[in-house]
Order: sequence, then C-alpha cells, then structure tokens
Amino acid sequence: MANGDEVSNKQIIFRDYISGFPKETDMILSTTGTISLKVPEGSDSILLKNLYLSCDPYMRARMTISDSYLPEFVPGSPISGFAVSEVLDSGNPNFKKGDYVWGFSGWEQYSLIDNPDPSSLIKIDYTDVSLSYFTGILGMPGLTAYAGFNKLASPKKGESVYVSAASGAVGQLVGQFAKLMGCYVVGSAGSKEKVDLLKNKFGFDDAFNYKEESDLTAALKRYFPKGIDIYFENVGGKMLEAVLQNMAVHGRITVCGMISQYNLEKPEGVHNLTQLVLKRVRMEGLNVSDHYHLYPEFMELMKQYFMDEKLVYVEDMVEGLENAPAALIGLFTGQNIGKQVVKVSHE
Repeated sequence: MANGDEVSNKQIIFRDYISGFPKETDMILSTTGTISLKVPEGSDSILLKNLYLSCDPYMRARMTISDSYLPEFVPGSPISGFAVSEVLDSGNPNFKKGDYVWGFSGWEQYSLIDNPDPSSLIKIDYTDVSLSYFTGILGMPGLTAYAGFNKLASPKKGESVYVSAASGAVGQLVGQFAKLMGCYVVGSAGSKEKVDLLKNKFGFDDAFNYKEESDLTAALKRYFPKGIDIYFENVGGKMLEAVLQNMAVHGRITVCGMISQYNLEKPEGVHNLTQLVLKRVRMEGLNVSDHYHLYPEFMELMKQYFMDEKLVYVEDMVEGLENAPAALIGLFTGQNIGKQVVKVSHE
C-alpha cells in the first residue's frame, strides 16, 4: 500500500516485439506499480477495477510491428485487451461509480481511462448472467459471431455451414446461430474432447478432428458431398485451400481470423483462388469494429435466447493476473476449451 489514496497495481508488461511463436517470457508480471483510487480533479477520466480479461487470437498481431487494424503493444507498457470492469471513480458524465462496463482496458488490476468513448466502452445493464460473459458470448466475440454469420454470410434455412476452430469463443456461437436458423452445421477442432463438445453440447450435426485427417479436401467432401454454402473462417492456410475446393456455387465465406498463420514468419499461400471465380463465391473480411452499431439488436436477440434457454456457452476460466500470459499463449496451441478468460478480481 502506498501513501494516501494510492494502492499497488499489478500489471502484465509487454517486453518487446517478437517474431515466430510468442512465449510467456514475452510478458512480465510487474508488482511495483501504484495507482490513485481517485481520478485527477477536473478530469473526464474514469478509474476501473478490472474483473475479467479476455484472451483473443488477434492479440498476437499486436506483438509485432504490422499492418494490423489495432495498434501494436508498446514495449515496457501494460498489455491491453477486452475486459469487464467496475467503475471505482469517475469524472466523466457518461459513467458513474458502481457501473459495470466492457471494452478495452489494461492487463492490470486497475486502469485509468482518459476521455472514455461510450461507443467502445459499453455499460452493462443485463445482469442475469455472470459478468464474465461480457468477455465472450455477450461481448466482442458474441457480436463477431452475430455480425459475421447473421449479417455478412446471409444464411438461409437448410444451407450447409462449416465452422473451423469451432469450439472457440466465436466458433461455438456461430454453430449455434446456424442451427437456430435451420442449417446443417459441421465444425472442426483439434482434439477428441473438443469434437465431443461440438456434437454433444453445442448441437452441431457433425464434427471432426482436423489433426486426424491426412487429406482435408477429402474430409470436407465426406461431410459436404453437395458443397459448403457458408464457411466461417477462423484458421486459414491449408484449411482455407481445402474449403475453396469444396465450396458450393454462390457460397459465402466470412473471414474472421486465420490463427494458423499468426505465428509464421512467412505465411502460407493459398493456391486455388480460381475457385472463387469458378463457383462465384463471395469472400468477405470481418472486422467487428465496423458492426458495433448492431450491439443493441444483438443484445435483444441474446436476451431472448437466454430466456428461452436456446444457447449453450463454455468458458475456460483461469484465476489470477499472474496466469494471464500462459492463458494467452495457450490459445495458439489449442489448450483452451471454450472462451479463454482470466479472472483478476472478485465482483
């Protein structure tokens, strides 16, 4: 404990830019920082107590100087990402003490946010579920699944849908949204446990372990003999190449992520893009920040789904800020089952 209103503030500090696969040692736990529990007098800042941190694949791109849609992490400064937080003090008229919010915050116990934007730091009014859900199903990943599937992919009842990395935070929701729309849904994942989860908990029509398939093109042909109408892309590389060979005429591909490529110094090429022309396939990239205006309608739909018990959600919860680096690294080796969350503080 420091003097006056100051308290200690543990932080996860980004060491330096990397190439290749990230390591836990690229992030450092700092226990020497302090922070005031009062916002500066006359400022429009808010002080947050961070409760839950979200581990997401896009964070890998921020560890490298690149053309990512988000700025790189700053060496020597705390990592930042999506979080659920409580407002401890506020000089901003849009937020008051006691509010719960989700949006960008630091990987630290407390964060001081200058001039917070209400459109990207969103107040939580729905409290019938755990606040941790706003790192996933009711936060950025949930909106990503909704916008990417329900809007960009233009699904129709009876269509065939394939979801890669299907047991993750976004994939598990895309599959369930597709089933609720009356689609035939197949997902892939990297372990027997995850495949069982897709079929027996999330309600996918079928699922397979991509690591056990020597020929991905042939595997997809088995599951989709008439072709894939919608592919929700989370993997890239060889998986995308196999999918293109199996797309139906006038199929749609929503490109959400390409996790197989993030740690490669030289990304793999895709050699059959002519399939886009031959089959008149529409392939569109997804950046969830373009779709924040959909959040109110998304929340109304989700509340109804929860009320009707139509959705299943799985979290992989790790406790303690000190365990956040390992949790993030685990995303890239498939260690997590469901949405990876770090619990920093009790609500």
